[in-house]
Amino acid sequence: MKAEERRKRIRQTLTEQQPISAAALARQFSVSRQLIVGDIALLRAAGMDIVATPRGYKLGEHSGLLRAVACVHEDEAGLERELLAMVDNGCTVMDVVVEHPLYGEISGQLSLSSRYDVQQFMEKSRNAAPLSSLTGGIHIHNLRCPDEAAYQRVCQVLRELGILYPPTEQT
Repeated sequence: MKAEERRKRIRQTLTEQQPISAAALARQFSVSRQLIVGDIALLRAAGMDIVATPRGYKLGEHSGLLRAVACVHEDEAGLERELLAMVDNGCTVMDVVVEHPLYGEISGQLSLSSRYDVQQFMEKSRNAAPLSSLTGGIHIHNLRCPDEAAYQRVCQVLRELGILYPPTEQT
């Protein structure tokens, strides 16, 4: 198969719903993973909105409201509670962003929209420290929410869990 035909078929394979890894694409097209990574770079350069998630590549998402929420937690349990609060209220966790004193803003693509996605992410997180470990637990998540009510529910749950930043002051 020629490179152009392979990229056309990769384009057809990608969806907004199901990420697919470079290794799986490489097996599907009987080429190296590195070649797939190059194909993805060329497709992005041609204007395709391809997102790299912890579970693989997928098309970018374009529906819903974009909102940001600032959070703070220091442990793995807080990370899981936070992510579940977001997906259980109908939002997709697009990424995580931290402000690093040397490098400035650092972000990591997540694209988590279900309990299954969170479970898969948590399994991977056991082998690496989250970005928020660089900032004392303070970080921002960009969310894609179906409506303003979903975003408000997320904020309320995070506030109740003591994860919303800054914490509500006690009077």
